[in-house]
Amino acid sequence: MNSECLKELQERLKPEQIRQDDAIDLSYQKDWSSCSPVLPMALLLPENVQQVSDIIKICAKYKQSVVPQGGRTGLTGAARPSKADVCISLEKLNGIEEIDIQANTMTVLAGTTLQTVQEKAIAAERYFPLDLGSRGSCQIGGTIATNAGGNNVIRFGMMRNLVLGLEVVTASGEILNLQNKMLKNNAGYDLKQLFIGSEGTLGIITKATLKLTPIPGDAQTALCAFARYEDGVALLHLMQKELNQNIHAFEMMWQDFYTMSCSWSCPDNPPIENEYAFYVLIESKGVSEEVFHQSLEKAFEEELIQNAVIASSLREREQLWTIREATSEFPVKLSPINFDISLPIGSINEFVQTCRLSLLERWPNALVVNFGHIGDSNLHLAVDANSDVNITEEEVDKIVYQCVEEFKGSISAEHGVGTLKRDYLHHSVSPQALDMMATVKKALDPFNILNPSKVVLI
Repeated sequence: MNSECLKELQERLKPEQIRQDDAIDLSYQKDWSSCSPVLPMALLLPENVQQVSDIIKICAKYKQSVVPQGGRTGLTGAARPSKADVCISLEKLNGIEEIDIQANTMTVLAGTTLQTVQEKAIAAERYFPLDLGSRGSCQIGGTIATNAGGNNVIRFGMMRNLVLGLEVVTASGEILNLQNKMLKNNAGYDLKQLFIGSEGTLGIITKATLKLTPIPGDAQTALCAFARYEDGVALLHLMQKELNQNIHAFEMMWQDFYTMSCSWSCPDNPPIENEYAFYVLIESKGVSEEVFHQSLEKAFEEELIQNAVIASSLREREQLWTIREATSEFPVKLSPINFDISLPIGSINEFVQTCRLSLLERWPNALVVNFGHIGDSNLHLAVDANSDVNITEEEVDKIVYQCVEEFKGSISAEHGVGTLKRDYLHHSVSPQALDMMATVKKALDPFNILNPSKVVLI
């Protein structure tokens, strides 16, 4: 870092807000992706938006690159620095500024964890729908910057659908006020959308106004088994119709994933035997137990499902979810090469079979598992690198993303792009669109100081 740049930063911040060398904890040197850690030139810990603005103005003056960081729970390398970067952690910008019961909104600082937002909403007799496994660590600014998804997308949409307003620090250090509490607001360009999903490459989100909803009520949860993918899609549509769209989760698991997960979580007593081709975990909130049961009975009558287990207690619900959430065990029990892709719903199973065949032709002993949210087009695929000594991540990426292009899908459904997916964007984004992305980046960040090398290269 330029010594004059460091000197000016030291004049604006307290000594404990600037860390270098051994004072930078390992957790700030990477995210949850497979990227190896890198020690940045410095870690800055601003305490308010004005300090973020001051930092960016100084860094812009000296063309010093900065990497914004939230909870660092991302999976694509977007929060990982290079040796030439300064990291700006938003963790000290945390807290709830306001809960407006009449407007059903919450105004929250970017460093506040998702779990805190959820808990504060419940305390105010409201509900914030976004939910991720990393809820206790991920921060609101990061979930907005990556346009996070999760299990409830089928009912409430992505993070983009839950944000009404933002406060953003631009690449010049200007504090841009895009705050808003209104569902209807067509006063010019909706500029906040530029920053949602931009992964910190266009501006640094420091505050947000979020939508709240009524508390949806108790969960009704069932695990169903069936033989054909098409029956699973028909089941989704039937349940949406019968339950008046009150489906919060529709988590499909192919037999490969279900068998593996049950061998970890309930090897002696799986809720349903692993003899079926497909399984789906369905959860509805806001409907009665009777209506939920009647919907499943209709699915049996129409021969859409062959077996089912309904959770009758919170403990049983948690046991069923443990099967789907086996992904948390992946880093411990596998050496996973993970994919987060989206495809037209009708094509997902054909993609799974085609991609699996391509992978097994190259590595006959490879362990490949498939699971996903399906109702929102999101498929997760994982290849265990330990299952064949010749497996390389680069070669697996090429095979999978080529298949994604053939099926007209997207290489990123909910995890973002970062650096790990950047070079594969062309498989799902046209050259003209890539050029437009670069044009937007150059216009908003002409010196390329905000999270350089992430998402697009300029």
